[in-house]
Amino acid sequence: MPVLNDASHVRAAVESILAQDYEGPVEVLIALGPSIDGTAGLVADLASRDERVGVLENEVGSTPAGLNIGIRAARYPVIVRVDAHSMLPVDYARVAVEVLERTGADNVGGIMAAHGETPFERAVAIAYGTKVGLGGTPWHVGGHEGPAESVYLGVFRTSALHRVGLFDEGIKRGQDWELNRRLRETGGTVWFTPRLSVTYRPRSTLERLGRQMFSTGLWRGELARRFPAANGIRYFVPPVMVLGVVLGLVAGFIGIVQASADGMPWLLAGFAVPLVYLLFVVVATIAYARGRGAATAAWFLIVLPCIHVSWGLGFVLGYLSLTSNIAKHTGR
Repeated sequence: MPVLNDASHVRAAVESILAQDYEGPVEVLIALGPSIDGTAGLVADLASRDERVGVLENEVGSTPAGLNIGIRAARYPVIVRVDAHSMLPVDYARVAVEVLERTGADNVGGIMAAHGETPFERAVAIAYGTKVGLGGTPWHVGGHEGPAESVYLGVFRTSALHRVGLFDEGIKRGQDWELNRRLRETGGTVWFTPRLSVTYRPRSTLERLGRQMFSTGLWRGELARRFPAANGIRYFVPPVMVLGVVLGLVAGFIGIVQASADGMPWLLAGFAVPLVYLLFVVVATIAYARGRGAATAAWFLIVLPCIHVSWGLGFVLGYLSLTSNIAKHTGR
């Protein structure tokens, strides 16, 4: 488990690991980044209470660096990746190992079941779990068991991770997708099963959600540029939408200016693009947030565009090879 400034979530995440009903030997390796919110003290307390918990220093602080530190230190033949924002069901490790043995896969994973406590978090959770939010991949909305492009988190054969050279530490987001790509290219299988469902705690504010989505989109754009043949069309929908809305607004405002001079009034039709997108957001809110409470539905009207615009803008910039420059200045 890579951990960085996660004081509000890390205890519950670790306790869900320690509560697993798996009967074999288990060690919990926490790769602790340079945190300033009390996470270090919490992690130290958890380690002092249970000898199965070990703390490893992650000076770089990034997720892939922390994952690799933990993998290199691990003693056992199965690696269970855990996120500090996640809570595992009690049978998670047992079921995952059973599926690994039954299928012969290199990596097994399931569903990121987002669950929010506040109206805002519930709106984010709804967006995560619908096709209109994050694209409708099986690890977000569910699906049939079988080989997959990628899965949420992942339970790996340790030997398979070493075979492909561990996580690419130059990729700060989307490193799981890129690793799964290498597992598949070297003859391995990535296996999705809906039997594995992990509770995920969404970001708690609009600003944090926007930063998360921008960073995720940024690195997805980078990956789409590096590996064009390995990316499905769903990754290009948000950036196309962002470009369409921006160009539509620009054309519309030019049309307003030119119309007064008998220029090009037909450019006013550009406003149709953002209006169509606005209608899409309203219809999606009625379809997915109706009955979830007025506050949650109101937030959904804001959350959905935040996800689309932040992710799409990040994708465009990442695709234009600006990832390294932006990450350098934002710490992402």
